Amino acid sequence: MNRFMLTLIARRIGAGILTLFIVSAVVFFITSLLPGDAAQMILGQSATPETVAALRQQLGLDHPLLVRYVQWLAGMLRGDFGTSFASHLPVAQLVAQRIFATGQLAAITTLVSVPMALVIGITAAMKRGSLFDRALMIGTMAVVAVPEFLVATIAVMIFAVNLHWLPAMSLGSPSPDLITYLKSYALPVLTLCCVLVAQMARMTRAAIINQMACPYLEMTLLKGVSPLRAVLRHALPNAVGPIANAISLSLSYLFGGVIIIESIFSYPGLASQMVDAVSNRDLPVVQLCVMLFATCYLVLLLLADTLTIMFNPTWRG
Repeated sequence: MNRFMLTLIARRIGAGILTLFIVSAVVFFITSLLPGDAAQMILGQSATPETVAALRQQLGLDHPLLVRYVQWLAGMLRGDFGTSFASHLPVAQLVAQRIFATGQLAAITTLVSVPMALVIGITAAMKRGSLFDRALMIGTMAVVAVPEFLVATIAVMIFAVNLHWLPAMSLGSPSPDLITYLKSYALPVLTLCCVLVAQMARMTRAAIINQMACPYLEMTLLKGVSPLRAVLRHALPNAVGPIANAISLSLSYLFGGVIIIESIFSYPGLASQMVDAVSNRDLPVVQLCVMLFATCYLVLLLLADTLTIMFNPTWRG
């Protein structure tokens, strides 16, 4: 890795940090504009104006918006995420109880979707122009066009309501029975995998086809090497950069789709906690949840940019 590539990566990291600061300002000011008064919602409609004013002062809501933002950002930078308005518990403690569940759902989805997309994409590239390839292109375009909530609703209607094979809700609690554990994650993972596999398979197919058109692969085939061996041993390693970039970009979709999926399947993760906090106007919880999702999203985009720079042969020279 030369100095030019390191400079590009450093610029990407700097741009990512600047973007994160901009996102923090947008998140704070938008959540502050949510309808309703947090102090009034905590105390109820029967609370007197004096009691509401005292609670607003206690929560720091009587300060100017810019002052509150600076105080909140300074607390975030030193690891103090504040206290929940609703439960009066540290926000870090509340989020820590849910973040593992969301991470587990994302990890299982990744372990299922990535190998499946690679197999489908490589097979479609090797059978380019065949019935399988055309069916894949049509199927992936159709799946990407369908919103997640519709896929989840159809999956629940078929597998939970009609066939009674899988539970309609995924509570995410550990189970000593492996079959019960897998069934509880089946529908959320299936719904998330639909779009992920479709996107990654299409990008993998394009990357492999691009390598198959290169002269070195044609020479390999002329030497008597089987097409499968030529693709796996020669084309796939040279297509690692575009494929890894495609996987990173596709996985960033998880942090948007998981919000819908956790709400539909009553999954006790970070996204459902954020939705509940919005309805309760628990601003510290909402702000931290959104910042965690934004950070993970930016990290995946930064990873995709870094892989693109590292595997670019022009910049490597």
